[in-house]
Amino acid sequence: MEETVIIPIFGIMLPIIISLGAFVMIVFIRKYDSIERMAMIEKGISPEIFKMERNKDRSPRWGFLLIGIGVGLLVAYFLDRAFNMEEVAYFSMGFLFGGTGLTAAYLVEEKRALTKA
Repeated sequence: MEETVIIPIFGIMLPIIISLGAFVMIVFIRKYDSIERMAMIEKGISPEIFKMERNKDRSPRWGFLLIGIGVGLLVAYFLDRAFNMEEVAYFSMGFLFGGTGLTAAYLVEEKRALTKA
Protein backbone atom coordinates (compact mmCIF):
# COMPACT_ATOMS: atom_id res chain seq x y z
CA MET A 1 0.00 0.00 0.00
CA GLU A 2 2.71 2.41 1.01
CA GLU A 3 4.73 1.82 -2.16
CA THR A 4 1.80 2.58 -4.44
CA VAL A 5 1.42 6.02 -2.83
CA ILE A 6 5.09 7.01 -2.74
CA ILE A 7 5.92 6.33 -6.39
CA PRO A 8 3.32 8.73 -7.88
CA ILE A 9 4.31 11.39 -5.35
CA PHE A 10 7.95 11.11 -6.42
CA GLY A 11 6.85 11.09 -10.04
CA ILE A 12 5.12 14.44 -9.52
CA MET A 13 7.63 16.04 -7.17
CA LEU A 14 10.85 15.13 -8.99
CA PRO A 15 10.32 17.34 -12.08
CA ILE A 16 9.20 20.21 -9.83
CA ILE A 17 12.28 19.88 -7.62
CA ILE A 18 14.62 19.64 -10.62
CA SER A 19 13.05 22.73 -12.22
CA LEU A 20 13.26 24.74 -9.02
CA GLY A 21 16.86 23.61 -8.47
CA ALA A 22 17.85 24.69 -11.98
CA PHE A 23 16.14 28.07 -11.49
CA VAL A 24 17.86 28.67 -8.14
CA MET A 25 21.21 27.67 -9.62
CA ILE A 26 20.84 30.16 -12.49
CA VAL A 27 19.82 32.93 -10.07
CA PHE A 28 22.84 32.32 -7.82
CA ILE A 29 25.24 32.14 -10.76
CA ARG A 30 23.95 35.50 -12.01
CA LYS A 31 24.12 36.97 -8.50
CA TYR A 32 27.72 35.93 -7.88
CA ASP A 33 28.75 37.02 -11.37
CA SER A 34 27.33 40.45 -10.63
CA ILE A 35 29.10 40.61 -7.26
CA GLU A 36 32.39 39.65 -8.92
CA ARG A 37 32.00 42.35 -11.58
CA MET A 38 31.19 44.99 -8.96
CA ALA A 39 34.29 44.03 -6.95
CA MET A 40 36.40 44.34 -10.09
CA ILE A 41 34.94 47.76 -10.87
CA GLU A 42 35.61 48.93 -7.29
CA LYS A 43 39.27 47.88 -7.63
CA GLY A 44 39.56 49.68 -10.96
CA ILE A 45 39.82 46.60 -13.14
CA SER A 46 37.76 46.52 -16.30
CA PRO A 47 35.52 43.43 -16.29
CA GLU A 48 35.56 43.46 -20.10
CA ILE A 49 39.06 41.93 -20.17
CA PHE A 50 37.61 38.56 -19.13
CA LYS A 51 35.04 38.45 -21.91
CA MET A 52 36.04 36.04 -24.63
CA GLU A 53 35.15 36.90 -28.16
CA ARG A 54 32.68 34.28 -29.36
CA ASN A 55 32.33 33.02 -32.83
CA LYS A 56 29.02 34.26 -34.21
CA ASP A 57 28.91 31.68 -37.00
CA ARG A 58 27.38 28.56 -35.50
CA SER A 59 26.69 26.73 -38.76
CA PRO A 60 29.76 24.45 -38.61
CA ARG A 61 28.81 23.37 -35.09
CA TRP A 62 25.24 22.58 -36.10
CA GLY A 63 26.46 20.88 -39.26
CA PHE A 64 28.86 18.61 -37.40
CA LEU A 65 26.22 17.85 -34.76
CA LEU A 66 23.57 16.88 -37.28
CA ILE A 67 26.02 14.86 -39.38
CA GLY A 68 27.14 13.05 -36.21
CA ILE A 69 23.58 12.28 -35.17
CA GLY A 70 22.77 11.07 -38.70
CA VAL A 71 25.78 8.75 -38.76
CA GLY A 72 24.88 7.57 -35.26
CA LEU A 73 21.34 6.72 -36.34
CA LEU A 74 22.68 4.88 -39.38
CA VAL A 75 25.09 2.84 -37.22
CA ALA A 76 22.24 2.18 -34.78
CA TYR A 77 20.07 0.90 -37.61
CA PHE A 78 22.76 -1.59 -38.61
CA LEU A 79 23.30 -2.64 -34.97
CA ASP A 80 19.56 -3.11 -34.56
CA ARG A 81 19.39 -5.31 -37.65
CA ALA A 82 22.50 -7.32 -36.74
CA PHE A 83 22.02 -7.79 -32.98
CA ASN A 84 18.32 -6.95 -32.43
CA MET A 85 19.20 -4.17 -29.95
CA GLU A 86 15.97 -2.18 -30.41
CA GLU A 87 15.80 1.44 -29.20
CA VAL A 88 18.88 1.31 -26.96
CA ALA A 89 21.13 1.43 -30.00
CA TYR A 90 19.36 4.46 -31.44
CA PHE A 91 19.68 6.60 -28.31
CA SER A 92 23.22 5.59 -27.45
CA MET A 93 24.60 5.90 -30.98
CA GLY A 94 22.80 9.22 -31.50
CA PHE A 95 24.37 10.68 -28.37
CA LEU A 96 27.77 9.09 -29.00
CA PHE A 97 28.13 10.27 -32.59
CA GLY A 98 26.44 13.63 -31.83
CA GLY A 99 29.05 14.27 -29.14
CA THR A 100 31.78 13.20 -31.52
CA GLY A 101 30.42 15.69 -34.06
CA LEU A 102 30.50 18.49 -31.50
CA THR A 103 34.06 17.55 -30.56
CA ALA A 104 35.07 17.66 -34.22
CA ALA A 105 33.40 21.08 -34.58
CA TYR A 106 35.32 22.35 -31.54
CA LEU A 107 38.62 21.13 -32.96
CA VAL A 108 37.92 22.74 -36.34
CA GLU A 109 36.92 26.05 -34.69
CA GLU A 110 40.07 26.02 -32.51
CA LYS A 111 42.26 25.33 -35.52
CA ARG A 112 40.57 28.20 -37.38
CA ALA A 113 41.08 30.52 -34.37
CA LEU A 114 44.77 29.59 -34.15
CA THR A 115 45.39 30.24 -37.83
CA LYS A 116 43.73 33.69 -37.58
CA ALA A 117 45.91 34.78 -34.65
